[in-house]
Amino acid sequence: MTQMNTRVLLARRPAEHLVAADFAVDTQPLRSLQGSEFLIKNLYLSLDAGFRQWMNEGSGDNYLESMPLGEPVQSIVMGTVVESLNDQYPVGSIVMGRTSWEQYSIADGSDLMSILEPDPGVELHEYLCSLGPSGMTAYFGIMDIGQPKQGDLFVINAAAGGIGCIAGQIAKAEGCTTVGIAGGQAKCQWLQNTLGYDQVIDYKSAEPFEQQLQKVAPEGMDIVYDNVGGPMLTTMLGQLAENSRIILCGAVSQYERDGGHEAVGNMWELITKRARAEGFMFSDHVDRYPEAIDYITGMLKSGSLVSPVNWSEGIESTGQAFVDMLAGNNLGKCLIQL
Repeated sequence: MTQMNTRVLLARRPAEHLVAADFAVDTQPLRSLQGSEFLIKNLYLSLDAGFRQWMNEGSGDNYLESMPLGEPVQSIVMGTVVESLNDQYPVGSIVMGRTSWEQYSIADGSDLMSILEPDPGVELHEYLCSLGPSGMTAYFGIMDIGQPKQGDLFVINAAAGGIGCIAGQIAKAEGCTTVGIAGGQAKCQWLQNTLGYDQVIDYKSAEPFEQQLQKVAPEGMDIVYDNVGGPMLTTMLGQLAENSRIILCGAVSQYERDGGHEAVGNMWELITKRARAEGFMFSDHVDRYPEAIDYITGMLKSGSLVSPVNWSEGIESTGQAFVDMLAGNNLGKCLIQL
């Protein structure tokens, strides 16, 4: 009997704001494996805001090509190998890699594919959350670029998202005073009460963002973790401490902006404050994943890390869940359980 595969396709190029109708659910028979391929039955799909960037026409860059229309949407997934022509990926292996929004994926071992050896003391889905792309991004951004020191003031925007949730807690563990920026009073209270941020900024409040930033960082910020870009980053660059480090991780405010990314101002501050701004991708550090996994696993097992997940069920829910995530309707990492 032919195995069928339900997938979520990019049906059309999004307009200014992504909507669920930009996706289409499609079911096709799986083809036979070839060469050194193997078949993955996906358990979880990771929803990551950065993939929105490559849904636009002509958005290809030196990291990924623009997603083709009529094909499954790219994603980081976790699953179990159920058929294999590749000795390095035997049946029964639990793997993680970059494939697509689909129930089954055919892979050959490339595209960030790796075999997981889960710690029995850690829930499996954590390897897509605190021990996956979000955790790796948080860890390497902070440790390599942020270079935290005891007493540093650490400020991060999109603090209630998948990366922000983990990054703030790592910075706190490294001795920083932490400030989380989010939209809405409920999110800000959650950042303090659940994740332990020292201070919060509600960028949606009536008080101007710049004034709030000056209050929490009168002497300037030592570490800025930017997931937002655009005007918010411009404002933050105007409130730097000397020798500050700016971690350039994402630009969620720009992914749905028509006409490309906005220019960022206050760049002169990088010179006068002797600051350093650096971009990175978590996949730059594959050889050091064990280092990060050991560190974060230690936090999980000691109970010093809260790793919140926003769950959605079933492949058909993926498109709307991604739209909701971009709109900020989530706390923590967004996952689809298949």
